[in-house]
Amino acid sequence: MSVAPFKGDPFDALGDSNRRAIVELLGSGGRTVGEIADDLPISRPAVSRHLRLLKEAGLVIDEPRGTRRIYQLHARGVQAVQAYLLEVWGDAATRFKLLAENTKPSRRKP
Repeated sequence: MSVAPFKGDPFDALGDSNRRAIVELLGSGGRTVGEIADDLPISRPAVSRHLRLLKEAGLVIDEPRGTRRIYQLHARGVQAVQAYLLEVWGDAATRFKLLAENTKPSRRKP
């Protein structure tokens, strides 16, 4: 498997809707460029460029299989993004959940 040092910012990489769609597709398993392009309204060369940026950001890895490359999510990169989001939003989400669970719904008069 090819794992390059992370050059890009994963949040910049996820800022594009096509790249987010690719990440979502890869969430169900590895795919080739052609398989990804078949599910998106963009060309194979465009998919390849998006995959390169996702790979540089540490979110995707590729594995050669014969003459094809299989792209899949890079668990370490995805976990780093998840850890960051939990660090930033985890406490706020917990507080919101506690507030929601301990707040009585208001009664409106018809």
